[in-house]
Amino acid sequence: MKPQPLNLNVRGLSLSATVAINEQSLRLIREGKNVARLGLGQSPFPVPAPVVEALRSNASRKDYLAVAGLFELREAVAEYHRRRSGTIGAAEDVLIGPGSKELMFLLQLVYYGELVIPTPAWVSYAPQAQIIGRRVSMLHGRAESGWRLEPGQLEELCAEDPNRPRIVVLNYPSNPTGGTYTTSELKELAGVARRFGILLLSDEIYGELHHCGEHVSIANFYPEGTIVSSGLSKWCGAGGWRLGTFAFPRDLHWLLDAMAAVASETYTSTSAPIQYAAVRAFRGGMQIERYLNHARRILSALGKAVCQRLRRSEIDVLEPTGAFYVFPNFSRWREELEARGICTSEELAQRLLAETGVAVLPGSAFGRSPDELTLRIAYVDFDGAKALAAVEAMPADRELGEAFLNVHCLRILEAMDRTCKWLESGRSSTAAEEVAAPLSRGAAE
Repeated sequence: MKPQPLNLNVRGLSLSATVAINEQSLRLIREGKNVARLGLGQSPFPVPAPVVEALRSNASRKDYLAVAGLFELREAVAEYHRRRSGTIGAAEDVLIGPGSKELMFLLQLVYYGELVIPTPAWVSYAPQAQIIGRRVSMLHGRAESGWRLEPGQLEELCAEDPNRPRIVVLNYPSNPTGGTYTTSELKELAGVARRFGILLLSDEIYGELHHCGEHVSIANFYPEGTIVSSGLSKWCGAGGWRLGTFAFPRDLHWLLDAMAAVASETYTSTSAPIQYAAVRAFRGGMQIERYLNHARRILSALGKAVCQRLRRSEIDVLEPTGAFYVFPNFSRWREELEARGICTSEELAQRLLAETGVAVLPGSAFGRSPDELTLRIAYVDFDGAKALAAVEAMPADRELGEAFLNVHCLRILEAMDRTCKWLESGRSSTAAEEVAAPLSRGAAE
């Protein structure tokens, strides 16, 4: 049969970069290769026990639920935002979907406006806009500004056409940098958004993984124009459960209703057992608070250790303040890398995987220029359940040092050491021999 014409908006699209690197890593592992899986940003921690028990108790739920979501869950999400960030909202302001990714797609579909993406940015924002046919403007962050969107950048873009409808995506703590915004920076950005009537999509999926537990929502400073996105995938370790939430201001209910209308004609409703279990997750409690505190301690210590190792080899990297990512810049090694035929971040990532077994993503997948030698490292390839159990037995004020990390996160540390030795292998034959040594068997197996 003759192939039918392909929609122009999806020509050239391939698998999401995070999905692709995960599938490539798994294929290499099946082939017997020893791969450190630092590409897919999947939480290493198990779903909290009370949330698992809630899913078990509700496994028999089989009915279609309301398109906007289980009312009890919408209440729990609204209360969660009031408790966590002080934002005011009710159940009617919340929309539940099968992952925040799907909700973001619906938002762009129903809201006719330009999508403004500060880079480096999560890999799927721009492709979603391309599929729908929306205009995209990239605002490129600077390393010296922590890769964050600066108010002046946003002001300058909006001033060129002040009446254009726009959605501006803020993601913090950030995927891919692990950085976040200060309260003063959020207030300045909120002021620009208010002046130009911008619709802000605040992607706070990593909010609970701020390493000090001090996440602040921009909805506090621009409540009338901010949609807050969250879900279970990152802070609750339940990426495969596929449940996302959007919290809307009251004046944007027309947008919530439009998204629900499209949802009714596409996915109908989100999985019933998952929604009932999610009620338990968003209600929180002492067990979940302990879980989060322990996870933050581990991620904070590991993020610092990753940066320390990279910096020993003169790799520029900002220490993360949240999530489980770093975004190192290898520009100081440009001359040596070009001598090895490596001129782009994609070539850097592919050669690193092929020659060391360390799987990461290129900065170009996050909206950066291909010749910028940046990578995203997701430091998640360790047994989170064992690490949590070990921290549970330790005093709360005890620092998680090298001894702890060498036992529970050795695979990550070895992957960083191998990366640095690989970089230096052109300078030392000894380093070249060490690169050939296998990674320790660990969580990837």
